[in-house]
Amino acid sequence: MLTVYSPLVFAQNTANMAAIYEQASEMSGKIIQYNQDVDAISDFYSPYTTNERTEYQRRQQALNSPQQRKRLVELNNDYLKQLAGTNFDAMSIYGKVDYILLKKKINFELLDLDKEEEKYNGIKKYISFANPIYELEMKRRRGGSMDAQQVAQQLNAIIKQIKTDSASVKKVASIDMPLAKMAQSAVIGLRDRLRSTCNFYLGYDPQFTWWIAAPYRSLDSSLTRYSKLLIGAGKVLNTTQKPDSSGIKGVPIGRDQLIKQLQAELIPYTPEELIALANKEFAWCDKEMLKASNEMGFGNDWKKALEKVKNSYVEVGKQPELIVKLYNDAISFIKERDMITIPPLAEETWGMVMMSPQRQLVNPFFTGGKEISISYPTNTMSTEDKLMSMRGNNPYFSRGTVQHELIPGHNLQYFMNSRYKPYRRDFSTPFAIEGWSLYWELLLYDKGFAKTPEERIGMLFWRMHRCARIIFSLNYHLGKWSPQQCIDFLVDRVGHEKANAEGEVRRSFVGGYSPLYQVAYLVGGLQLFSLKKELVDNGKMTLKQFHDTVIKENLIPVELLRATLTNQKLDRDFTTQWKFYDFNK
Repeated sequence: MLTVYSPLVFAQNTANMAAIYEQASEMSGKIIQYNQDVDAISDFYSPYTTNERTEYQRRQQALNSPQQRKRLVELNNDYLKQLAGTNFDAMSIYGKVDYILLKKKINFELLDLDKEEEKYNGIKKYISFANPIYELEMKRRRGGSMDAQQVAQQLNAIIKQIKTDSASVKKVASIDMPLAKMAQSAVIGLRDRLRSTCNFYLGYDPQFTWWIAAPYRSLDSSLTRYSKLLIGAGKVLNTTQKPDSSGIKGVPIGRDQLIKQLQAELIPYTPEELIALANKEFAWCDKEMLKASNEMGFGNDWKKALEKVKNSYVEVGKQPELIVKLYNDAISFIKERDMITIPPLAEETWGMVMMSPQRQLVNPFFTGGKEISISYPTNTMSTEDKLMSMRGNNPYFSRGTVQHELIPGHNLQYFMNSRYKPYRRDFSTPFAIEGWSLYWELLLYDKGFAKTPEERIGMLFWRMHRCARIIFSLNYHLGKWSPQQCIDFLVDRVGHEKANAEGEVRRSFVGGYSPLYQVAYLVGGLQLFSLKKELVDNGKMTLKQFHDTVIKENLIPVELLRATLTNQKLDRDFTTQWKFYDFNK
């Protein structure tokens, strides 16, 4: 019998599907299962530490054991087979995008595991005692009964083998730092696995306690000492970093690796093209900066205008009040123009902390997320460093970036990403994370948020900084610039305080960020700005609709966000192709 739906029922069904796709797709269940399966393997094969206040144990981070790595490879290959068997063409655009994201992630996980295996084979000679510890841990996982006297003999034999391996390491002139770090991680992991094993039986099994307590303590100490010996033997051998006096030691990854990482991030440009992009954007900033400088009475000497802006800093103890004022200015501007939906709870619950002096060595400006972390002088800093921190965090510089860190930037990201498609969290990319917040800097400038020349200079300083990040970080990783050249470039070309420039460069190369992280700010922002022009400026969506839709798709690559919003035709072997930047304008 033919069922005929009324227009009202059809509209309700359409609304229901739209609500479902806000949270899920045909692939979301598979993604959740995959992540849980990976977590299950990681949980089972990792060492544990007991929390004495609860009945639960906490997994410790440790380098994958050979068995753990093997199981992860098997699991990832199994999921690739499952993906190959799905009906890709029958999916919605949301399911197709999730399919592509999951397949991309699995392939890169397999690549990382293969690299890890290769490096592990390179450190085996330094951890010849590893297998007996792994075997003890395997037996402990199911509470197997131990022959305590035999285990004690094993532990004593391992102590002797560590002495032999230590003597061998001392004879080696040096170990390439990446291998030294991995060897240290492996030894620390073995120590933690041994602790997890012995603590399971000690005090519970009388025989085990009687035989094992003493040799276990000795072996634990030996492993700790040996881990320090390994990292002490590490030296950066395979690096193209140009020598300088900055004291900043990184490892340039080279052009081929940069291109691979750009492809992985779905950015279809070469490093050289991105440097050209940054220089083009820099030229626009220069023109805007000269206009503001002339309005302030400094003619074309924009550095004098910048100097006046820097000296507008607030007195010690007043920076938190300034942050709140600037935040309120930005929120009022955005609300008056109805640019995005801001949940009241998001406004209510953002937090504020002060950044430590140690952290300011790496992050000289405030950062954000669930809370804003304020960078400003503390009593332990030198007079010179205090002044540089105050000048670098002046009201006009801060005005351009408070909303970057809070709402509608990182704070709103964290708020919304935990509520819409949270299963996509493992697909996040800095080109979306930082790109979204940077996009708002571009948009607010375009909408006239900076009214006075001082305010424009404050926002232009940061825009120039984002251009500079692309130029100095890519030139560094191409092997063309030293860290000191990068520092000098930030001081001379952007107008940074010297200490802040050093902090930025240190953060870029030894702060734990990926080689493309600094590139991601402006490039990701320009991707979103280009997408806004395509959809909003052409009348296909309102600005508010655009922003509300984008933030609910979570932090996926912007090209796949574009595919979602335009219902682009996709295939299961999708590769990056969106040329979002016009070099001719």
